Amino acid sequence: MSALTIDARDGSARTGRLRTAHGDVNTPAFMPVGTHATVKSLDPDEVRACGADIVLCNAYHLALRPGVDLIERAGGLHSFMAWDGPILTDSGGFQLVSLRTVTAVDDDAATFVSPYDGARLRVTPEEAVGLQARMNADIVMCLDQPVAWGADAAQAEAATKRTHRWAERCAAVHPGDGRLLFGICQGGFDEQARAASASRVAGLDFDGIAVGGLSVGEPLEVMEAMTAASVAELPVDRPRYFMGLGTDAELLTMVALGVDMFDCVAPTRLARTGAALTPDGRLPLRRAVYRDDLRPLVDGCPCPACRRFSRAYLRHLIGAGEILGHRLLTLHNVTHLSTLMAGAREAISAGRFGVFRAETEARLRAAGDGEEGADAADAGQPQRIGRTVESARIPGTLGPRG
Repeated sequence: MSALTIDARDGSARTGRLRTAHGDVNTPAFMPVGTHATVKSLDPDEVRACGADIVLCNAYHLALRPGVDLIERAGGLHSFMAWDGPILTDSGGFQLVSLRTVTAVDDDAATFVSPYDGARLRVTPEEAVGLQARMNADIVMCLDQPVAWGADAAQAEAATKRTHRWAERCAAVHPGDGRLLFGICQGGFDEQARAASASRVAGLDFDGIAVGGLSVGEPLEVMEAMTAASVAELPVDRPRYFMGLGTDAELLTMVALGVDMFDCVAPTRLARTGAALTPDGRLPLRRAVYRDDLRPLVDGCPCPACRRFSRAYLRHLIGAGEILGHRLLTLHNVTHLSTLMAGAREAISAGRFGVFRAETEARLRAAGDGEEGADAADAGQPQRIGRTVESARIPGTLGPRG
């Protein structure tokens, strides 16, 4: 029996509930990223208040620090981080791309070099599943091998074949006990290879399927075409997860294709740069135009930043380097994407998702003409924050999570 119940459809878009051992996830869903068992600067109760049903943690980073033994002794991730809702753990496969200068891979396993102390960690597909099970993750991700944008066909084919072999090994050690195991399809940037990979992975005993290896710097039209080719081969009764996407227009594009779950560092990373997500695009609060702006970030937004503080005050906090500024912007940004997904669910249920998407995109396009004093690089969200790799890395970062 599938863990996903579909309650309504509007075209290919669908809304429903994903059942996990720690509660239901309303879909489509955005998962805030808590790489190190925390959504940066937020208490778990605050994450819940932002509208999040589920969070993502990175098993690779947590296995290195603080270590699986400690998490297991603490009773698993839920007890360790005091989060009582569902948790999805990322296996670390993406770090094979984002940290490729310090990793190695062969058919048997992936070898990582710790960015913390230089220690080597060699992980087989079976061990990747086992580590996540020991952490008591609700959704366990297979170990996979993506490729960076710009990889040639031979590299993509080799990585995809290895991903398939690893998927078979992961499926053979399904942890059970109420946990869900998700496979990951790859295929590089070729539609036929994408479709073939999705079909191959869908034939295995997985509770859900992720579309991996995208949002790594490729053009939007390529990302959309690759996703469409993948989703067309996936079972309709299992959840579909796009890994690493966090801008309004692109999220709704993927919802329209039938994708159910998303994650991205955008809410937290943008907050740390002093930017707020809004229905009119990004507000770069460091700009002088907001110095005397006493309006809230977004009228009617239920987050603490919008209910209590002005743009001018938030700009002051960011400029002064006060932690409160980053916290408030993170609360707002997570709330914004949770609200976007709630709006999508409501629109699908009402049979008006196409209208909802068109209205959202039209507002973003209008903002891109110079709304609030921001130019097209800030408003309208044309700059994507996805699964950052070396070929498309934001300065000062190592990867997509956090």
